[in-house]
Amino acid sequence: MYLKLAKRLLSEPDKRALWKLAWNMGWKGILSVRKHKRRLRRGEFFPPFLYVSIINSCNLRCQGCWVDVAAKQQTISLEAMNRLIAEAKAMGNVFFGIVGGEPFLHPQLFDILAAHPDCYFQVFTNGQFITEERAKRLRDLANVTPLISVEGNEIISDERRGRRGVLSKTLQGVENCVKHRVVTGVCTSLCQSNFTDLLTEKWLDRLIDLGVMYTWYHVYRPMGPDPHPELCLTPEQQLEVRRFVVEMRACKPIIIIDAYYDGEGRALCPAATGISHHINPWGGIEPCPIVQFTKESIHPEDDPRPLRDKFLQSEFLRDFRALARATTRGCIVLERPDLLKALVEKHAARDATARGTALQELAAMTPRTSQFNPGREIPEKSWAYRLAKRYWFSDFGLYAGHDHRHLAASHLPGRQGAPAVARQG
Repeated sequence: MYLKLAKRLLSEPDKRALWKLAWNMGWKGILSVRKHKRRLRRGEFFPPFLYVSIINSCNLRCQGCWVDVAAKQQTISLEAMNRLIAEAKAMGNVFFGIVGGEPFLHPQLFDILAAHPDCYFQVFTNGQFITEERAKRLRDLANVTPLISVEGNEIISDERRGRRGVLSKTLQGVENCVKHRVVTGVCTSLCQSNFTDLLTEKWLDRLIDLGVMYTWYHVYRPMGPDPHPELCLTPEQQLEVRRFVVEMRACKPIIIIDAYYDGEGRALCPAATGISHHINPWGGIEPCPIVQFTKESIHPEDDPRPLRDKFLQSEFLRDFRALARATTRGCIVLERPDLLKALVEKHAARDATARGTALQELAAMTPRTSQFNPGREIPEKSWAYRLAKRYWFSDFGLYAGHDHRHLAASHLPGRQGAPAVARQG
């Protein structure tokens, strides 16, 4: 498998794109994480990976979307992005996830990417705006990888994305990228309607045949004003996802990403560990994309402090990380929305949505299981993934001192009980 994957990496992508991936994302990304670990030893939190929603608009209307895609368009300007990235680079950051809405609707997307050739960008997209011309521009830039979302077969894609002809348009974007030798990824939000179609070896083999270099399975989260909870996976299905990913990593020549487990199969939350936080289209700094509440802004007219201080001095972000780590190794938003609501109210954090109903949505949520399954951990089989996670993507010891096994019962729907941290303050 490793030889086949190496052969694909060396022969399929453009050589400059491969070099940028290895140097900017690989080596310099490792250095970013090392700086993060050194900061942690000093009790400082500045995430080495930032995810930035540069626009709220989108051409699709996906089930369970928490972004205000139909609201008045809001974008982060080129000037604001350049300032943000420059300040983050001063802290050692080189990787930025570009999110939306649909990022390719941002009129200055390529200007943002071109302004920072020493960084690496991952653009989360539905792929429908990646024409051949734009694919060529991505190849020429070389410091960017599109992560294109596929949500099922033709019928399911139309249902999930709220438009007709979605799959063919999306796959055309994939083909345009691969044709021009761009390092291309495909992601899927696994839910009840696509679980049996896309969590399969057949689908992975098709991606490999298409020339896709990596894939990323998310698990559907019922968020936003129309959450569609009927699409949620069961706890057993979530375990099946983890088991499938571990098995396929050891035998398929395609990179399979996940962001919610360490090498031993123990759950973790990237926001709780401080390895990543999110910035919304209005410039608000949030713990993660689904926690749509903020106290700080990247814009100097809203907050004149440097970006470094906004992260290091944020009491809201600090208390979110502490509460999340003390409550669960999984997702506090899914497991204990009541505790998150109390934290938001304690800090009087602003609702960062255009619709202004995020707090009511949080109050109406039914507690659900997340990736945290104590006693049922599935360790990595691949030595490469195990090694990479041990040194560069783990909990960094931040969950130490919290025995979450006794809390597991309180996280199940219909059970009562809250950890002591919920009663503080």
